[in-house]
Amino acid sequence: MNQKNRKLYRRFHCDIALGVLIAGWVVSSVFASALSKLPPVSTQTNVTYATDIRPIFEANCFVCHGEKNQKRRLRLDSRENVLKGCEDGPVIYPGKSDKGDLILEICGLGDHDMPPFPSKPPLFSRERRTNAAPAVGPDGAPPPQPLTAVQIGLIRAWVAQGAN
Repeated sequence: MNQKNRKLYRRFHCDIALGVLIAGWVVSSVFASALSKLPPVSTQTNVTYATDIRPIFEANCFVCHGEKNQKRRLRLDSRENVLKGCEDGPVIYPGKSDKGDLILEICGLGDHDMPPFPSKPPLFSRERRTNAAPAVGPDGAPPPQPLTAVQIGLIRAWVAQGAN
């Protein structure tokens, strides 16, 4: 390779590296901005799956992620199943309440709005809806509603405290 080609080659790689760094910075800035809008972690201590989290999931999530149905192979009907995750891997990371698909999805920051929102917008509305919910849930039950900031904060506290 002659001297001129080497300079072009180095410049090309430097331009690519700079572009990747800038793109990474933009994406991390946008993501950090979105994460800063998450409902705060609840101050409640000793949050457990059985007493605090299961009732939230039972009322809002079991229709699609319970014993009978497991969309994306995700079950939320036991602590062990939550820790197991879904077909894509873990949905929570104990000790890290701002990580994991579960937190992002229930806040409307993930690829899907969970639970699917038939009438109320998610906490973080998007122009394009990825999974519109039916007006009536399975078996004629009313469809699930978006989780409240208090419920999300409690789930975040559970995850932050080790997901026990």
